[in-house]
Amino acid sequence: MVIYHVILLLVLSRAAASPGQANLTSMLALQAERVMTLGEWEERWHDDRIGFHQPDVHKLLENNIEKVLAGRAEVSFFFPLCGKAVDMKWLADMGHSVVGVEISEKAIKQFFEESNLTYSEEPVAAIPGAKVYKSSEKNITLYQCDLYNFSSSIHGQFGAIWDRGSLVAINPQDREKYASLIISLMAKDCRYLLDTLLYNAELHKGPPFLVPDEQVHSLFGSSCNIELLQSVDALTDRYRGWGLDSLTENVHLVTLKA
Repeated sequence: MVIYHVILLLVLSRAAASPGQANLTSMLALQAERVMTLGEWEERWHDDRIGFHQPDVHKLLENNIEKVLAGRAEVSFFFPLCGKAVDMKWLADMGHSVVGVEISEKAIKQFFEESNLTYSEEPVAAIPGAKVYKSSEKNITLYQCDLYNFSSSIHGQFGAIWDRGSLVAINPQDREKYASLIISLMAKDCRYLLDTLLYNAELHKGPPFLVPDEQVHSLFGSSCNIELLQSVDALTDRYRGWGLDSLTENVHLVTLKA
């Protein structure tokens, strides 16, 4: 918690010096103490309150897939907080391998059922209470556990990471811990596609949470190169219903420094 607040102060001090971002300090502070428990996320899945799920492959992944692959075949992809993202089967159909982590057993089972894939289920010896689900037809392996109990010792490192709805969903006070985990899962050639959201935090308490570009650089910049690939207006009627008057979706390419 102390380290998180140090990072927050660094981000805020940078923001205060940047023209046009004088209110970033108050924006981040509004959400800094917001906490969602794992039980609350499981409850959302149980009650089908999953407006964050997208029935189609994410356009920003489609648009930038070549930059993620960089000419590579059979890339190992990691999906933090994967839910039942259809992006996983899309990548597996291309010949890539996919590993996801998700707390909701319902989400994992729905993914396999809705993808028409059979699967096996077994406990994970290294993580008490965790289970791993493996597709019989595709190279897809999904772990049901707390993300922070997962590590490279469980399933190695990855050549690519697709982070849509993960960094923006975790509790803001956990961002440094999250960044450390993600960096530890990156192989030397890993290309990490990170999706973030920008909006007025006075209008929505989160999740999904505001993650300004300055914080992306504070979290990953010491170890990684960061490139903003695309920025789009993502405001829809759903988000207007939350009271938002603007919403920008940014996708960054994060790679380890040599």
